[in-house]
Amino acid sequence: MPLANSMPLRKKSLLFRTGCSLLFLCFISPIFAQENSPYARYGLGTTLPATNVVNRGMGSIAAAYADPLSINFSNPASYSRFQVTTEPKSGKPLYGRVLFDVGINIENKTLREPDNAQKFSSSYGSFSHVQLGLPLNKSWGLSFGLRQLNRISYKVGETGAITDAATGAFIDSGYTQYSGNGGTFLPNIGTGIAIKNLSLGVNVGYLFGRREYSTTRTLYDTADFKTALYDAEASYGDLFFSGGAQYRIKLNGKTTLTLGVSGNLKQDISATNNINRASIGVAGDSTFVNRQRDIKGTIIYPASYTGGFVLEHQVGTNGSFVFGTDLMRNEWSSYRYFDAPDSVRDNWQLRLGTQLRPDLKAGSGYFSNVTYRAGFYFGPDYIHVGRELPVYGISFGLGLPVANYNRLSPGQFTMVNVALEYEKRGNNTNVLKENLFRLSIGLNFSDLWFNKRRYE
Repeated sequence: MPLANSMPLRKKSLLFRTGCSLLFLCFISPIFAQENSPYARYGLGTTLPATNVVNRGMGSIAAAYADPLSINFSNPASYSRFQVTTEPKSGKPLYGRVLFDVGINIENKTLREPDNAQKFSSSYGSFSHVQLGLPLNKSWGLSFGLRQLNRISYKVGETGAITDAATGAFIDSGYTQYSGNGGTFLPNIGTGIAIKNLSLGVNVGYLFGRREYSTTRTLYDTADFKTALYDAEASYGDLFFSGGAQYRIKLNGKTTLTLGVSGNLKQDISATNNINRASIGVAGDSTFVNRQRDIKGTIIYPASYTGGFVLEHQVGTNGSFVFGTDLMRNEWSSYRYFDAPDSVRDNWQLRLGTQLRPDLKAGSGYFSNVTYRAGFYFGPDYIHVGRELPVYGISFGLGLPVANYNRLSPGQFTMVNVALEYEKRGNNTNVLKENLFRLSIGLNFSDLWFNKRRYE
């Protein structure tokens, strides 16, 4: 009887944990303040990490990384490495390990002008991703989920002279406030298959989001009108494709070299824009100069390519040491928003990372079961306002296993992955410097499913 009931109990347990995780994600965002970075005004907003929490702890290397206990959605070729146990003689699958991975970000950002002691800091939380991985057989895997690609959340203002854009002539003194909200999300489904040492994969999703920008200008001396308003709210959505490949080379009995590439081509995203322009008189009455609705257009999403390698060396019987590097390139110069360019340009980033899983031995303590990660990255930012904006960062990560006390489901495995990143954006030659601390927490639940029960 316990064997007959163990599978439903496991399903209920996984559904309960999944529901709790999704409920937590629904309430995490409203708890914290907005990001409030002027750099979020460019492109589609602040670009969020494109890797899971495991990879972030290693400087976000992902092109050649594959792990049966995590979901590397940055390269769908890695789905072919989901864990499957086969019969020793026939090679037929007995059972596979299903993965459920959910992540959140908690960030603190500090903005500062060069040679200015004043600074502005804000803390906020955001949804990162939720992903499910399913092994279909020994060399074929499937994954689907939802992740956030970009975020817009800021409100900044400036006081100064208002001049004519064409002649430069002085018009008035005033205060201008810029604000923005929105974000981009990508629900996707992908598959990866291995043919001997070569793995190929593809992700297909629906990229959608909104971008809401507003400018309010208040004049101090003009007699007739005191305030002018401009706001534009665009919504967009379209199919989105990405893919990847990995190739494994066995160097010796304990060392494996994996080469990997991943990325997406330039793609057109259908969009609709609504624009309001208004002026508010001294008495508070509002006169709309122009109101445009349902303006159809296209957003050109730039191509992105990443290539790298991972060197994995077995340590003892169960441990491993991993070292890898990625070179990423984004072609932001092709980005267009309703045919208009932006202050963005092509950029690259070099990433290096390492991971250590100690060799597990009988009687070893808890920290011998912990996975340790570290990495760093650097390169120019895709935003270009006046001059180059350098970016560099370092990261540290831990994989913390959670003990399983469920005797009816001994195959359950839970890992809490934590990544801490420090990123510096800009220097004293830029208009604004930005320091970011990001704590990423990923909850990774897994269990053995499709297990054929045997009675003796």
